[in-house]
Amino acid sequence: MLAPVLEREEYVEQAYFFRVLRERLRDQFPAQEILTHIHEEILTTTKLPYAIQYLATEIKHSGVLAPGFERLSHYFTPFQAFVVRKSEEEGLRFSFDMALAILEAEARYRSESPTPAGLFLFEFEVLCRHRLGYDEGLLRIQRDGFFDEAWRQFMETVRRSIGEIEFSDLIYLYSELYAKEHPSESERVMIVFGEKEGKIAKASHGRDPLYFFAAIQRQLGYPAVPRPPSKDDLTVQVGTLKAKVRELEQRIRLLDAELRGQVDIIQNLGRPETKMPGSTQAPSIQWPED
Repeated sequence: MLAPVLEREEYVEQAYFFRVLRERLRDQFPAQEILTHIHEEILTTTKLPYAIQYLATEIKHSGVLAPGFERLSHYFTPFQAFVVRKSEEEGLRFSFDMALAILEAEARYRSESPTPAGLFLFEFEVLCRHRLGYDEGLLRIQRDGFFDEAWRQFMETVRRSIGEIEFSDLIYLYSELYAKEHPSESERVMIVFGEKEGKIAKASHGRDPLYFFAAIQRQLGYPAVPRPPSKDDLTVQVGTLKAKVRELEQRIRLLDAELRGQVDIIQNLGRPETKMPGSTQAPSIQWPED
């Protein structure tokens, strides 16, 4: 079943939801608490508040969000659910923070003037840049109702050919530029990209695909995919220092509580007396003088 295309206001509210959730998680608020209250901020003429309430229930039961996104397939796209699930898998260097940044950027683009070419290239770059897996990722993208049958056929070709044919060459072969340069083949060429995309793809032959994505974003204004922050980024360094300070504060509190507990035990014990069996008087224990 194809995921439906929602109204613009839904994507506007989705972008807001993903951004605020990301910001509050960075401020160390529990995800369960955020989801319990954030639906009150969302525009009530949209379906998003109901979706958020369902996600809040899901995270209470399972502790993760991906199953909730999967079950809400009539609202969230398969690709959105895929991105969330990958962020919750162990062993992948793909954080939930980065997943939310990607979902926010995608929802924002959908709320503007999206094109199938722009949306596909954005989602494919997510798979490429963050190494989420081409096979399953492309199958998820195909199930989006935003793309027609021609696009789904093209994605299936990409899925079967990736690793054998350069991605930029595939775009060139399915562009208006290729049809113009090879008029004898124009009848059997399935066109999904325009002439400009084809020109940039042809010029990118033999280059790193990330250079192609950067060029097409500069030239055609397509949305850029959020990137992992650099290790040298000042924000990352500050965040790391804050985390270390919080860890040290927690350790100090634990040590302080432990010391206080020992003092309280000694004070409460005082100088105890023990009663020997068969004795009517309990001899006092002589504690050594300090």
